[in-house]
Amino acid sequence: MLTLVAFVVALGILIAIHEYGHYRVAVACGVKVLKFSVGFGKPIYTWRLKNRPTEFSIGMLPLGGYVKMLDEREGPVDPAERHLAFNNRPLGARAAIVAAGPAANLLLAVVLYAVVNWSGMQEPQPVLASPVAGSIAERAGLRGGERVQQAAFDGDTLEEVRSFEDLRWHLTRAALGGRDVRLQVTDGVGESTGAGVAATRSVLLPLSQLNAADADAQLFRKIGILGPWTQAVIGEVMPGGAAEKSGLRTDDVVQRIGERTIVDGQQLRETIRASKGAQTWQILRGGQTLQLQVEPEMRQEAGQSVGRIGAYVGTPPALVTVRYGPLDGLWNGAVRTWEVSVLTLKMMGKMLIGEASLKNLSGPLTIADYAGKSASIGWSAYLLFLALISVSLGVLNLLPLPVLDGGHLMYYLWEAITGKSVSDAWMDRLQRGGVAILLGMMSVALFNDVTRLLG
Repeated sequence: MLTLVAFVVALGILIAIHEYGHYRVAVACGVKVLKFSVGFGKPIYTWRLKNRPTEFSIGMLPLGGYVKMLDEREGPVDPAERHLAFNNRPLGARAAIVAAGPAANLLLAVVLYAVVNWSGMQEPQPVLASPVAGSIAERAGLRGGERVQQAAFDGDTLEEVRSFEDLRWHLTRAALGGRDVRLQVTDGVGESTGAGVAATRSVLLPLSQLNAADADAQLFRKIGILGPWTQAVIGEVMPGGAAEKSGLRTDDVVQRIGERTIVDGQQLRETIRASKGAQTWQILRGGQTLQLQVEPEMRQEAGQSVGRIGAYVGTPPALVTVRYGPLDGLWNGAVRTWEVSVLTLKMMGKMLIGEASLKNLSGPLTIADYAGKSASIGWSAYLLFLALISVSLGVLNLLPLPVLDGGHLMYYLWEAITGKSVSDAWMDRLQRGGVAILLGMMSVALFNDVTRLLG
């Protein structure tokens, strides 16, 4: 139920804001708006504002919306109102009305990011877990336990890293953009110097070597940075699992597995994944050291055989409250909106030329799933989800497809260059082509949704 409610609320807000952008600018440009609808199909609620010609309604199907304006191309117009018709407004006004919908979504994203920045959010500290064996991070000299102080694309000015999510965003943009990342890290206290003084060093991650096509879990496995540092502790033990059968208990601290010293939760998880049989585990329980024989159960995941023990591994990471001041929070919101927009366009471009997988397209089922998950975490996570989808909606609508706002802007660009509008015959052909492309994209997205859910 939470997933359904969160999904419907998200769609309602994003669609209403998008259509309100069109409506508000249309009114400001002197166009008569006949109807404003959020949702399609039979209206379930309709109302009018005093002294306004517009009928507002909420439709039964919350999968879109529309603003119907007075237009001579869609029906007869009273000669006394011809100056209020959309088609009779100047080219600049028509373009502004069309662009206002996507612009409203992008502006909403800025506000949502800013609200989260101002209110503050608990996020994992930017302390690195042990890198995946053989990964880029391990080859670059990271060992685990380092705190990332600053990060930037190689050659750019270093920026402060406030949380692990900040770091993850730097890595995502760099990997998908084919850029190297430079990190300024502080080693664990006394680790490098032996004198109780934390040593700071620079680490270059050559992520341009990845040729990343997908923004998925495997991308971060190749990078080698899967999560923040946690203790190598056994959490909740599932009944009937390998952990319970071996005698492991909640709060056991794992010190060694075979000949390998275990230093953190990430290394423990990786060791379990790679296990091929029973091994001797050295654990600390209530101040006493014990030896247990543990044999993980082997399971098939993504075509690979991995070990599982049926227990939560690692403690929750240490958290930090990330909060910005009024101006910094707003600026950060604008920057994040811009960065997400650029990354979205780059990914779409890569998918178009075959450099990125079409698996990156997501449809309504995935959006609904993430809406429910983010809402269950808390309102800050839900606002971040709304901001991300709002950016995606804004960018998608600016694509030069005839059925989208971006397609109409292309018509107006043609009109501005040639001095005449697109002919009805060409308009019909382009509309048909645009519908075909959009239906194709929706089919791929829905197929990806079903594949993810069944996988």
